Amino acid sequence: MSVDDPEALPERTRRRRAPKPHAAGVKAVAAAAGVSLGTVSNVLNRPEVVSPMTRAKVEAAMASLGFVRNESARQLRAGSSRILAYLMLDAGNPFFTDVAKGVEEAAQAAGLSVFLCTSSEDADREAAYLDLLEQQRVQGILITPIDQNSSRLLKLPSRGTPVVVVDRTLDGATHCSVAVNDVLGGELAISHLLELGHERIAYVGGPNTIGQVIDRRDGARRALRTAGKPITDLIELTTGALTVAEGRGAGQRLAGLPADRRPTAAFCANDLLALGLLQQCVSLGLRVPEDLAIVGYDDIEFAEAAAVPLTSVRQPRQLLGRTAAELLLDESSNPDHEHQRVTFTPELVVRTSTRGTL
Repeated sequence: MSVDDPEALPERTRRRRAPKPHAAGVKAVAAAAGVSLGTVSNVLNRPEVVSPMTRAKVEAAMASLGFVRNESARQLRAGSSRILAYLMLDAGNPFFTDVAKGVEEAAQAAGLSVFLCTSSEDADREAAYLDLLEQQRVQGILITPIDQNSSRLLKLPSRGTPVVVVDRTLDGATHCSVAVNDVLGGELAISHLLELGHERIAYVGGPNTIGQVIDRRDGARRALRTAGKPITDLIELTTGALTVAEGRGAGQRLAGLPADRRPTAAFCANDLLALGLLQQCVSLGLRVPEDLAIVGYDDIEFAEAAAVPLTSVRQPRQLLGRTAAELLLDESSNPDHEHQRVTFTPELVVRTSTRGTL
């Protein structure tokens, strides 16, 4: 078919685009309501100083005109937005989405919105988001950082953007932080397995640049020392990420070890790894917990719902987020704010993956 043949060309219909409607402004609202611009401004920003009758009249005018507040203009005047941001480590991990629910609870109570971002455990991506959020003049940033000692995090508050670190403990006084005692969590997991008589125990987690992975492993080692055992008894299976897929890979490696060297128990740095490990080991013929007892970390909803309900170290996920957001709101509005380091205590929740039928 020749493109020179007019009949071969597709029929195209061009339509003139309708002109873009203009949003009604405050002047139109003031005229429609028969009030001053200052009164409209008060209704938008300080409604408590306007009489109920006048406020109702202005709000009715806004509704009839389809008025939409220009938040960008307000942000330019105020120098900051009515938005908090939470930059999480991995949006695919239900632990972080549960933390985000707690952040949203506190933000909504304060009349603010929340931006949710994920670094995906990528330092460059994290840095790019921090730059963007600072440029957007968010009221403050909550972050579960890849490196809590990052110089970029240290500089943000001095330039006017408060920062609260979530799920990591900071030793300095430069930021507020909210976390769970992950070293204690690691101790609880390994102590439980030792009490059940396990001697060959694996620690599954990584990368070792993530603070939570390091702290949970340190807790595992501490439990071994307390029991009078060398830390070399802990068989480390390092993963590239804290995901189900990496857990399956660790399960493949573990199942491939000779029976006389294979661990009889595993403590995983989070529940996603534990669920992947469980899935892979069962598919390869290992019984849980008879051949391999498994402990996870976070106690996400899927832990209890697994084919073999998972023993896990529980964190107060929504409370973490809500507490962090409340600290951030206080820092952004209270001139007498003092940085706080809040640390919650983890709890071991025992299920079938370590004790069989309970």
